[in-house]
Amino acid sequence: MKHVSLVLRNAQVLDVRSGDYRKADVVMNEGRIENVGVSGAVPPGVQVVDVTGKFVLPGLIDGHVHVTALNTQFESLDSMARSYVASHAISCMGKMLRRGFTSVRDAGGADFGLALAQREGLFLGPRLFYGGKAISQTGGHADFRRPGEHHRPEFSNCCAGIGRIADGVSAVREAARDELRQGAHHIKIMASGGIASPTDRVDSTQYSEEEIAAIVSEATAANRYVAAHAYMPKAINRCLELGVRSIEHGSLLDQSSVDLFLKHEAILVPTLVTHWAMVTFGRDHGLSQEGWEKAVPVREAGLEALRLADKKGVKIAFGSDLLGALQQHQNYEFELRSKVQSNLAVIQSATLHAAHLVERDGELGEVSPGAIADLIIVDGDPLVDIGVLSRFEEHRVHVIQEGRIIA
Repeated sequence: MKHVSLVLRNAQVLDVRSGDYRKADVVMNEGRIENVGVSGAVPPGVQVVDVTGKFVLPGLIDGHVHVTALNTQFESLDSMARSYVASHAISCMGKMLRRGFTSVRDAGGADFGLALAQREGLFLGPRLFYGGKAISQTGGHADFRRPGEHHRPEFSNCCAGIGRIADGVSAVREAARDELRQGAHHIKIMASGGIASPTDRVDSTQYSEEEIAAIVSEATAANRYVAAHAYMPKAINRCLELGVRSIEHGSLLDQSSVDLFLKHEAILVPTLVTHWAMVTFGRDHGLSQEGWEKAVPVREAGLEALRLADKKGVKIAFGSDLLGALQQHQNYEFELRSKVQSNLAVIQSATLHAAHLVERDGELGEVSPGAIADLIIVDGDPLVDIGVLSRFEEHRVHVIQEGRIIA
């Protein structure tokens, strides 16, 4: 991406650590923040934008997306051309960027090609942290065969699906090593049942402890980490005890889970908006009746799980997990979380804590010297009204990525 020198004058800059605003100029150069303070005179040719009365925040980070999920039927991806799916992903990522998300972590489906194309500036989209294909047991959350289907799908590099099936310690080691070979920033495992998968229950546990430990061992050896899809305390707790770093969803966690999050300094990535959207709109977009019935109790429990985790001090990152046309509701996650969290805590989940999730502390998620110059400028104060972020496109002034105004 081309780096453009840029100065924002008279900004109200949010310190996401303290929750305080500071009136300052933000000086950007070579894609980084050079200074937050009084800029003085600037050299000729430097772009200067007066943002008096506007509010400047770090670029938002969504810690759980599926950029290749062009509809709510994950199984359909296995028969689609990767070029077609990639075209949808590029469109999806462009829309995410315009919603203020300058970085995203993909939880199954995206690969090195999309990440490289974005990094080289071949299309406009958020910086992409990817885990490749999620690893699932037979009959697990990434096995989309119905009971009458017996042909074992081949999850090779030719296919656009979100996951791959591997059973047994040797097989899961090979699968993890293969995803790491392809540059995965993390390894995603399916450790419990889910909503989109047709043959498992939300309250099931998936993978043996030996299999999970083997995957964690491979990720650790590569200086990477494991993220686990898990809903129930039993599934969540065994993952945390075995070294999994982030739990995706966690909608049915309990106090025993919270204790383990704190003990192991693990990260919770709730995805309230996907369960809300599935219940509210899912059947209009192809979600099966059985999937809808699974989503209802998960949606109802999610807020209380978030309330408990937040009250006890669990580190919580932002995630949306929306599929297909439902991705338009991405920013509504802010509104849902604000029912049980302070506005500052919700903002921190999409900035500081999400930056920690993707292991870019100090580079992303804050407006400070040396950080990557990813910023959003809005016309209202989200500490007062979280609707400034949940209805971001109404309040957007600019989105800046690596020092370049892109929206």
